[in-house]
This record gives sequence, C-alpha cells and structure tokens, in this order.
Amino acid sequence: MEDDDRDDEGHAQTEQELSCPYCGETVAISVDPTGGAEQEYVEDCPVCCQPWQVHVEVDADGRVHVWADAADE
Repeated sequence: MEDDDRDDEGHAQTEQELSCPYCGETVAISVDPTGGAEQEYVEDCPVCCQPWQVHVEVDADGRVHVWADAADE
C-alpha cells in the first residue's frame, strides 16, 4: 500500500464513488477500511447538502462495499 493510501495517522484509506439518493450526482468519498468490518455514519452530500446514511462493509478479503441511503428514511 502506498503512502498516498494512508491518512495522517497511518490508517488505510480508499476512495469510493456513490450516487446521492437525493440529487443522483456521483461523488467520491474516502473510506477507512480499518474502521471495522461494518460501519455506519451520516455524511452530507457535497452537491445538494442532504444527509446520507453511509454504510460500509469490509469483507474477509479486504474488499470495501459502500452504499448510501437517504438519512431521513
């Protein structure tokens, strides 16, 4: 893993693309796969500012799966 793939604290990061459940724009977000096998958090769309519920799953092979739902659902 290259240094560019790590944050200031040395955690692995990966960039994933998501489609906003509100405006439909595709945006890239950074995900820390070392944050646990299952993660959930709220993040605002950088385009329309609506809140997403972001879901992150890291499988046994280290592959990261990310999706977002509307936070108000």
